[in-house]
Amino acid sequence: MSPELEQTLSLLSSHRSVLGYMLLSRGHPVSIIRHSGVVFDGEQGKKYAAVIARIVESVQTGLEEIHGESDGDDVRFLRIRTKRHELMISPDGRYLLAVLHDPAT
Repeated sequence: MSPELEQTLSLLSSHRSVLGYMLLSRGHPVSIIRHSGVVFDGEQGKKYAAVIARIVESVQTGLEEIHGESDGDDVRFLRIRTKRHELMISPDGRYLLAVLHDPAT
């Protein structure tokens, strides 16, 4: 990984409200390239990875249904807030970056 990406991921994980991050490939099946935080360890991490990929795919499919596939409008950023956490997802062509944080902190 590039030094800039390493620095950005390190900065993310050092923020006190961040519970963890996941860097995922966009292949089928999605694979975890790197993660931080116990919330993304083991089987729980695999579940999060699969769900994050499905969320992005569902939203992209919805955009295509509304605007047509030829529109080229891609999902750029998603923010999902629950009572306990906030999940922020930044997809690009090859990767998905997901950050889970506690908005109360």
